[in-house]
Amino acid sequence: MSETPYFKHHVFFCMNTRDDGRESCGPRGAEQAQKHAKKRCKQLDINGAGGVRINQAGCLDRCEHGPVLVVYPEGTWYTYVDNSDIDEIIDSHLVGGQPVERLKIK
Repeated sequence: MSETPYFKHHVFFCMNTRDDGRESCGPRGAEQAQKHAKKRCKQLDINGAGGVRINQAGCLDRCEHGPVLVVYPEGTWYTYVDNSDIDEIIDSHLVGGQPVERLKIK
């Protein structure tokens, strides 16, 4: 068994839509943001084995900070507003190895 992880980074976008009226990530642009991230990673040729995997996730239980995504293996949580925030996370964290402090949530 290899010590090297299959993906360098695994990114999960919360896509949850709550039925009880509480804030949730789905209605706040999560699907569009996830698709943008997936397309951008393909354009940069950083997707796939040894690179980055962009996934959809059900509720990550952080919707009050949403929309949210989490980057593993670091376990870094982010919020975002638009594609420029997603691009900054990709460029700085996924490519450059530097988390984006202004978008991090605790």
